[in-house]
Amino acid sequence: MRSVIVKFSALFLALSGALVSHAALAASEASVKQGEYLAKAGDCAACHTAAGGQPFAGGLKMSTPIGAIYSTNITPDKTHGIGDYSYDDFAKAVRGGVAKDGSSLYPAMPFPSYAKISDSDMHALYDYFMQGVKPVSQENHKSDIPWPLSMRWPLAIWRWTFADDSTYAPVAGKSEQWQRGAYLVQGLGHCGSCHTPRGIGFQEKAMDESGKGYLTGGTLEGWHAPDLTASPAAGLGSWSQQDIATFLKTGANKQGAAFGSMTDVIAHSTQYLSDEDLNAIAVYLKSLPAADATAAPQASDATAQALFKGDVSQPGAQVYVDNCAACHRTDGKGYASTFPALAHNPAVLSEDPSSVISVILKGGQRAITQQAPTGFTMPDFAWRLDDQQVADVANFIRNGWGNKAAPVTADQVKKIRATLPPPAKQ
Repeated sequence: MRSVIVKFSALFLALSGALVSHAALAASEASVKQGEYLAKAGDCAACHTAAGGQPFAGGLKMSTPIGAIYSTNITPDKTHGIGDYSYDDFAKAVRGGVAKDGSSLYPAMPFPSYAKISDSDMHALYDYFMQGVKPVSQENHKSDIPWPLSMRWPLAIWRWTFADDSTYAPVAGKSEQWQRGAYLVQGLGHCGSCHTPRGIGFQEKAMDESGKGYLTGGTLEGWHAPDLTASPAAGLGSWSQQDIATFLKTGANKQGAAFGSMTDVIAHSTQYLSDEDLNAIAVYLKSLPAADATAAPQASDATAQALFKGDVSQPGAQVYVDNCAACHRTDGKGYASTFPALAHNPAVLSEDPSSVISVILKGGQRAITQQAPTGFTMPDFAWRLDDQQVADVANFIRNGWGNKAAPVTADQVKKIRATLPPPAKQ
């Protein structure tokens, strides 16, 4: 009898162990899947994957005022990646900007925003990068920042001065949908990294809606990330919640299309977000009060009528007809969700004309997404137009069809042109 009891107990323990193991495996698989979604929400691949490189193996060059830095290998490779990171090591790097060896990360890594990530989401991210990402044995590229600027100890002072490692704190009186949107925009989405102006220490001037200047627009590397508040002219005042969700899902809407680095954000990140999360983001953004009270432009047919009559006497008009009108039309309305409208487009009306200048000089491509797989391309005109011609056509666009924006000068064009790579040898 005793032998039977012992055998039954052993069988029971074995079955219990198998059940526990199966439950743990299922939980792990769910966590890895959730972590994959969160990594997309955080747009990790866009920075940590070089053009033509292995996912998350690093090597992407990023220009800074003091020299170029390169994204690091965050695959679970134990030699060159983060394979030997514990969860605490991982969380300290993502939230606090400190690597396992104690060295400081450059704030090009948006750890001040990622600090808001919840503990449960951080665990899911860790599970994904350790179990769901293929390890790649690729060495990290040293920065091109010259000594003594390459010394990293001042970054610890920067963190102490500007970075807050607190997780997201719900705001009283706000809906669950608003809270979710705020969490994604402020934290994983790190929207402020581009769309919030920077201070003297290159820090974001505000990290949430309680701070002055939050998401009112910022300029980096020759591109101006537009105002995301309810500003009527240069912000999202004329956009509906559906306009915002559609833009983030497809890269375009009836109001405009993504350009510059935003195309990568949509291609690698926001197109994969659930409709619930996209709508939550839209609800949060639409709640932000206008940073600029400038009224939205009133529609005017004067520009279209002049061009229709063949009147190209206004500076920039002939350049527009020769190079732009075929896609953006003489009425400036473009073709919805294909070629963006220039009339009343917030990006066109921004006080900072950097993006208008850059897209004329550099050209661009629509974000390629599952719902919009055709990446329509705009050619670059740096080779064809001189600085004054670019300034003239930019002014024509920024002040046509009822638009009203500050003038662009040839000197502004010259400064941005100087940042372009040298033309390829024929």
